[in-house]
Amino acid sequence: MMKGTPYIYQGEELGMTNTPWNSIDECRDIQAIRAYRQYAVDNHIVPEDLMMRCIAEMGRDNARTPMQWDAGEGAGFTTGTPWIKLNPNYKEINAEAALADPDSVFWYYHKLIRLRHENPIIVYGRFIPLLEDSESIYAFRRELDGRTLTVACNWTEEPVPCTLFDDGAGEELISNYAEHKDGMLQPYEARAVLR
Repeated sequence: MMKGTPYIYQGEELGMTNTPWNSIDECRDIQAIRAYRQYAVDNHIVPEDLMMRCIAEMGRDNARTPMQWDAGEGAGFTTGTPWIKLNPNYKEINAEAALADPDSVFWYYHKLIRLRHENPIIVYGRFIPLLEDSESIYAFRRELDGRTLTVACNWTEEPVPCTLFDDGAGEELISNYAEHKDGMLQPYEARAVLR
């Protein structure tokens, strides 16, 4: 719902997750391999297990694993040996499963893309930040031609107070919760309401 050009990394629309790397030998990213050698092996600045946790969290190889098409051998990506290991969760998280589940991440992305095409306010609306002092909620309003779109996202795993939607006015365009609680956003809840 923000300004700018939206982009989706391969697999993000399925909810693909970072691959658990067991050792540096599984990695292919030269930047990660060099950093591992420099910080963990050569200079002993960072313990090897901590360096592997860092690579697992932020390494570029996470975005380079084979696309998880289905639960079959090779995740439907290949019948051969892929250049980098598959994420073991490909049997649960894959395109075939996502398309079959109307509540999947894929269909959420599909709806976001459709909303962007249908509502000029999402593309052209003026951006106005809201709740700027909140450490838990990212919120903003978009305005265009006398209409407003209010968006709020709870970045935490705890419910947080939020009264932006308490008047019940407007049309909810999208949310990741079917039921809402008055005066709060639930853990990781995101809502967009058009008025």
